Amino acid sequence: MSTAAMPARKPGNPCFSSGPCAKRPGWTVDALADAALGRSHRSKIGKAKLADVIDRTRALLGVPADYRIGIVPASDTGAVEMAMWSLLGARPVTMLAWESFGEGWVTDVNKQLKLGATVITAPYGELPDLTKVDFDTDVVFTWNGTTSGVRVPNGDVIPADRAGLTICDATSAAFAQALPWDKLDVVTFSWQKALGGEAAHGILILSPRAVERLESYTPAWPLPKLFRMTKGGKLNEGIFKGETINTPSMLAVEDALDALKWAGSLPETLADRSDRNLAALTAWVERTQWVDFLAVDPATRSNTSVCLKIVDPAVAGAPEAEQAAFAKALAAKLEKEGVALDIGAYRDAPPGLRIWAGGTVETADLEALTEWLDWAFAGLDKPVAEAAE
Repeated sequence: MSTAAMPARKPGNPCFSSGPCAKRPGWTVDALADAALGRSHRSKIGKAKLADVIDRTRALLGVPADYRIGIVPASDTGAVEMAMWSLLGARPVTMLAWESFGEGWVTDVNKQLKLGATVITAPYGELPDLTKVDFDTDVVFTWNGTTSGVRVPNGDVIPADRAGLTICDATSAAFAQALPWDKLDVVTFSWQKALGGEAAHGILILSPRAVERLESYTPAWPLPKLFRMTKGGKLNEGIFKGETINTPSMLAVEDALDALKWAGSLPETLADRSDRNLAALTAWVERTQWVDFLAVDPATRSNTSVCLKIVDPAVAGAPEAEQAAFAKALAAKLEKEGVALDIGAYRDAPPGLRIWAGGTVETADLEALTEWLDWAFAGLDKPVAEAAE
């Protein structure tokens, strides 16, 4: 076991969780002082705050004026489920999966909705061959694989004249990665990712093509109240003006407003900040022999949920259970020192680390973290590699 010197500096904020993510720099509970607590969300002030969230979201993301933006229940999961249960079934469906959340949507579509979708997969660290996707079918996919650190690099492969809808789970991509709105018909995300907001509410964005589908197609299955977006065959426009389906947390709404105002006041975008954070981690990985990105292709590496694998031969050559135990011990050691919280790989992902690098994280904190990662790695006993056959 090494006795390397403990680094002199610690990250100013040890929160590197991939959700809920770090609050914006300088955040305190005082940011919520103006929350409309004890007031109805249907009151004048309640509606105004909800509409303000929608307007600021549109402005920051550059969402086209004819796209609807709604605040919906149950975080990003609720938004994706609303879209799938309400829109799918009119055409054949293609599901893309290269990490756990994409795999979850496959389960819902094929085992719950029983649509017999075509499924195109790739292992953790890789992206499916998007050129093989038939976009005349409805296509459901994640833009950024939160548990694999693999993202879609751009929307070039999606044809403008597609017949099907594109339903995109962008929960760890929105605000950090460029989303090609003309290629996306449904986009979902939650405040708890790149904005560092509170959980429980989702954002659902619909293109005019998605609205046309809602108004011309009725699914064969019953829809729970929380999923219903039409009345009398027409879109319920109120949902997309801040008239939420169920009661939202006005405290969470105030927190989202605070994050949106902060992001709008910056001299750079949250995507710029995320790219700079990824660059800092990339520089460290390139000079460090014991670690590498899980994402194989640099063009598909996430700038938010950065997933890392331990490639040191003594660890990588050990049985997977021992690799996982070593990675957990490394993360636990840094948590004990108050340096990094919640940086273990997702439970279904390969053994390793996952570090959130979105725009609410300061680059200096990530740079300090890398010194502690090297210290922790050097100070842990390595497993015994399996003997070659």
